[in-house]
Amino acid sequence: MVGIVVTGASGRMGQMLIDVIGESDQATLVGAVERAGHEWVGQDVGSVRGGQPIGVTVTDDPLAAFSKAQAVIDFTAPQATIAFSKIAAQARAVHVIGTTGMTDDEIAQLEPASRHAVIVRAGNMSLGVNLLTQLTKKVAAALDEDFDIEVIEAHHHHKVDAPSGTALMLGEAAAEGRGVSLNDVRDSGRDGITGARKRGDIGFTAIRGGDIVGEHDVLFAAAGERIILRHVATDRRIFARGALKAALWGQDKKPGEYNMLDVLGL
Repeated sequence: MVGIVVTGASGRMGQMLIDVIGESDQATLVGAVERAGHEWVGQDVGSVRGGQPIGVTVTDDPLAAFSKAQAVIDFTAPQATIAFSKIAAQARAVHVIGTTGMTDDEIAQLEPASRHAVIVRAGNMSLGVNLLTQLTKKVAAALDEDFDIEVIEAHHHHKVDAPSGTALMLGEAAAEGRGVSLNDVRDSGRDGITGARKRGDIGFTAIRGGDIVGEHDVLFAAAGERIILRHVATDRRIFARGALKAALWGQDKKPGEYNMLDVLGL
């Protein structure tokens, strides 16, 4: 059984991960981490969620928690993830990162840890989205700039970053298919009199509302025709199951940075 620590244990994904790990016959929860001062710290993670005690006490000391684990699953915030990467590397634990909203500079700060431990980072952990990523790359490569590309994403009203990590992953795939850098063609700030769309740009539209789990469309629009690739998530468990799969997959891998395409063999 692979021992796993969940960071951000009280969050939506943290609690979902705790449930999915609890159902696994290949992994077991050995730690739950929350920020200092959080009301869950010092309590059994099962009891504080209104269930039976499971023998795992929520801690604000990630070093103590990680030292007992073979993997850490982390859906938190960029600066927390960078700090966790250093501790996970010390513990030689696989660090699965589902944190979104990370800048290129923040992602670069994970590199030192990847020299000592396995890091699996993805904007989305689901099988369907990663297949969509590959399809987006292939379609973008097949079509010229007569086709405008727009990535349209929708999430619940609690989400704090935009565009979503998944949308950016799809944009990167489209840019790679066209042989360009997304930074050079990204358009995600339309408001007011913006002028006509620039040929070759990859646009982003973010929708926030209600309890939408996650919807992503990649629109290829030309004169007289449109191609739309779409993925709709209705249950967050798909992300938790993907993260657990990544944690198990990374156990026999050499230190380095990987993504879900590696995990899924795509």
